[in-house]
Amino acid sequence: MARRLLGTLLAAIAALGVTTAPAQAAVDFTGIVALNNCSGSLVRLPSSTAADKALVLTNGHCVKLMKAGEVIVNQTVSRSFSLLGGSGSKIATLTGTKLVYATMTGTDAALYQLNTTYGQIQQQYGSRALELSASHPVAQTDIRVVSGYWKRIYSCQIDGFVHQLREDAWTWRDSIRYTSACNTIGGTSGSPIIDNTSGKVVGVNNTGNESGGRCTMNNPCEVDVAGQVTVRRGINYGQQTFGFVSCFGPGTTLDLSLPDCAVAKP
Repeated sequence: MARRLLGTLLAAIAALGVTTAPAQAAVDFTGIVALNNCSGSLVRLPSSTAADKALVLTNGHCVKLMKAGEVIVNQTVSRSFSLLGGSGSKIATLTGTKLVYATMTGTDAALYQLNTTYGQIQQQYGSRALELSASHPVAQTDIRVVSGYWKRIYSCQIDGFVHQLREDAWTWRDSIRYTSACNTIGGTSGSPIIDNTSGKVVGVNNTGNESGGRCTMNNPCEVDVAGQVTVRRGINYGQQTFGFVSCFGPGTTLDLSLPDCAVAKP
């Protein structure tokens, strides 16, 4: 009965010339992974196909505390990731065999390539990857920061963007600042920042000012275009990820020579 009434309603809407679209599912733990020291996510590019080797996104500092200016590209590795289902329970162990890219310069991000394809993961475990947004995020966007390490979802908004975020020896550009509701903690590093409307990944969570320190470890400061320094105790931050979309060719192959690729290079 309910299905028949819904069909009648949709037909009436169509007759009025109004189009409908499926609602975006609520953000859960689908596509989220846990590392031994951090959080992360199974991600795909807008152009990725089922036959492509899958990618995992996390922070550069989840690889190691990298030196300023250090960039790692296409390094053979072996690293395990616990893939979570929608409810947060572990459904599989995935293996990364290549560290495609990692840096703490300009951004704080790392991408691992798995030994399995998106199609294999979907077929074997019923899990999909989260799509990387190709667009710069927008202030006041409703976001979710999803931690696989803690199996916790933080809900807040993008408060704004930081010209330069400085922490100890590192400087990150155009960082995402959260509203205070996203009170992320250690272990949430590498969590995807998900646009709650589109379901796409717009960034990766990486730091926060814990005790009010000025530009020190675990106490990043904001620096504006005029060089003015601002400290926001208790506020947390992430790094945008749309810039990586322009750095990949077909088959999740990194190509830093592409004209629109602006990430740090070795």
